[in-house]
Amino acid sequence: MYTHNLDPILIDFGLIVIRWYSLAYIFGIVIGWWFGKKIISHVLKKTNLKFKLNDFDDLISYLIISIIVGGRIGYIIFYNFEYYISNPLEIIKVWEGGMSFHGALIGIIIGTYFFSKKKGVLTFFILDIIACVAPIGIFLGRIANFINSELVGKVANISWSVIFPLVDTVPRHPSQLYEAMLEGVILFLILNILIFKKEYKVGTSSYLFLIYYGIFRIISEIFREPDAQIGYLFGFFSMGTMLSLFMILSGFVILVIFKKKNEI
Repeated sequence: MYTHNLDPILIDFGLIVIRWYSLAYIFGIVIGWWFGKKIISHVLKKTNLKFKLNDFDDLISYLIISIIVGGRIGYIIFYNFEYYISNPLEIIKVWEGGMSFHGALIGIIIGTYFFSKKKGVLTFFILDIIACVAPIGIFLGRIANFINSELVGKVANISWSVIFPLVDTVPRHPSQLYEAMLEGVILFLILNILIFKKEYKVGTSSYLFLIYYGIFRIISEIFREPDAQIGYLFGFFSMGTMLSLFMILSGFVILVIFKKKNEI
């Protein structure tokens, strides 16, 4: 058993505060950008797809805006709508947390669509690359969640349980670390082994990401405490589970559409 004593703030300069949560986003984007270019170079060598590698640099600004805006709006709509309607000034305080993965995902899809149309490239090609690097950011984000003592797990009497003093004094599942492993490490390995070892087909990484992330998130939700302001929908499903079920369904819909078009 471990008693959590990690500080969410890495460095405090008074007016300037550097938080682990912010660094997770920054390093997730930077490492994802670097590795994404490696994937693109590999795919372009194996296919007849046309894409200017430098254009990927331009995508970063789209993604940053999409992640922040989509993640924040998603959190407000999916998880705490009434609170933010009553306290609208709190909406801009993204540095205090309150981001939704599913909202960020929707934002990324929209941002990528407009980027692809501007550059004249296949939207699903770009989404495939993002899908392969996204687990890097997800992993770092879940580690930051653990450091922040947020999104804690359910009460558990196990040897690796964690007490989060900022939450209460009972041992809990370190569900953030479960998610880091499933949605980060394992998902990263699955998608990148496929894209580097198998013949690349447009859209494959995108639908596999939706399906596998959805499955891994649902598994993680079994051990994760539901959001206090929502609880369980229909007495059984957490909001994360409901949104992940929709992800899985969307993944299979994309799979069927591509198969009918003989593109995969």
